[in-house]
Amino acid sequence: MKSKHYVCQGAECECIFGNSPDKLLVKTHTKHYINDKNMIYKLRATTLDIGTTFEKNSFGSCSKKNNNPCTAFITQWENHSFKVYYEDIGGGWALLEDSIASCPVGGNGCIKIIHHGQKQEVTAQNFLNVNWDILTQINPLVNPEDLFNSDEDFVE
Repeated sequence: MKSKHYVCQGAECECIFGNSPDKLLVKTHTKHYINDKNMIYKLRATTLDIGTTFEKNSFGSCSKKNNNPCTAFITQWENHSFKVYYEDIGGGWALLEDSIASCPVGGNGCIKIIHHGQKQEVTAQNFLNVNWDILTQINPLVNPEDLFNSDEDFVE
């Protein structure tokens, strides 16, 4: 079985009745982050993220409203994780990339996640773990010895 990504702030969502995506905002907590070494941007999304929880709160024009502007509003999330539960923030379950949301206008499951929002950050540890033979084959113009000018660039 393929593993599913957890959803975080910045995840792109779309409504089947709208014509443009919107990005998810996590407004329910400031504690749990994913793929964010500085713990600033990538808050984990949970089933508590309901209401007006998008950047623009709109998926463009809504075909259910005769192509009038969408007013995105989440009433509930389905298909969430049953393994990760956040009791310390009020009891929300972690959202997964195949979670779907309901809206009062569009109905059950009309909003889906098209990208989970996670982006890998390159850290100093990534360079310490690199296989230099492979790196020089991929990019023969890079001399690994030139990448590090001093010992204070990386902490082992």
